[in-house]
Amino acid sequence: MPQKSSRVARFGLFELDLSAGELRKSGVKLRLQGQPFQVLALLLERAGEVVTREELQQKLWPSDTFVDFDHSLNTAINKVREALGDSASNPRYVETLARRGYRFIAPVQTEVPGEVPSLGKAIPPSDGAASTTSAPSDSNASPVALHPELEVPIPRRAITRSLFALTQVMYLAFYLSALFLLRYVQEIGDSLRNPWGGTVLAGAVLITAGVGIPLRLYLLSAVGFDYQRLGEKFRQMFPFILALDQLWAVAPFLLIEQIGLGAAFAVSAALLYLPFSERTLIRMAYLGTRR
Repeated sequence: MPQKSSRVARFGLFELDLSAGELRKSGVKLRLQGQPFQVLALLLERAGEVVTREELQQKLWPSDTFVDFDHSLNTAINKVREALGDSASNPRYVETLARRGYRFIAPVQTEVPGEVPSLGKAIPPSDGAASTTSAPSDSNASPVALHPELEVPIPRRAITRSLFALTQVMYLAFYLSALFLLRYVQEIGDSLRNPWGGTVLAGAVLITAGVGIPLRLYLLSAVGFDYQRLGEKFRQMFPFILALDQLWAVAPFLLIEQIGLGAAFAVSAALLYLPFSERTLIRMAYLGTRR
């Protein structure tokens, strides 16, 4: 265990305060107490190193304590992973080494009042788990927390959430504009020399906009109220969002006569990429919500 109980360990959006006995995510206290808290503290103290099950038993379960150690340790590890939003099959924080023990694999920044913060070591996990980065070579430079999956500095959540919200507003503007100009959309469909062209095109706009408007309002309100499970929910909805956005990505080609082929192609290419950009923003803003 850390020698100084006032030490604070930071990793990703999380911080473990030993003096307060609290685990926080983006400043919000999470529920993790007792042995799960102690297990996490020990793993953080030895970040990048294998902590055997025997060591955990000796440090956290006294010899005169009669418990089912294997069950208790497994339960504690599961609670740690649940609090961190981690996964045993694809770990970003706590890696299981079969028949050996556990290892904390993300970069850890430790800080003691009156000392310069330092970055705990972390090594690449085995079995294809997420890679990590080492501390900056300049010992006087402040360590930068990196996203364990994207391998980029973690930006301010206010920035990523704001960009995601602006994207939802943009899509809402697309839907509403198309609905207000539905007659013009139908005329474009009729110009395709297909007797059903206008009807089909107008119907497609009505259906996709009718689905898209509540979807965008949900995402906008979720990111606005900082719904902590938005990362998980967005991953579940992403295949549907991707299909919907790809349909609307061809909309600029309906305006070829007004904006030209080149501009329509450029705008369409940007719209094709946009859903992947949304996914990246969510992964940055809601790190650690994966199950």
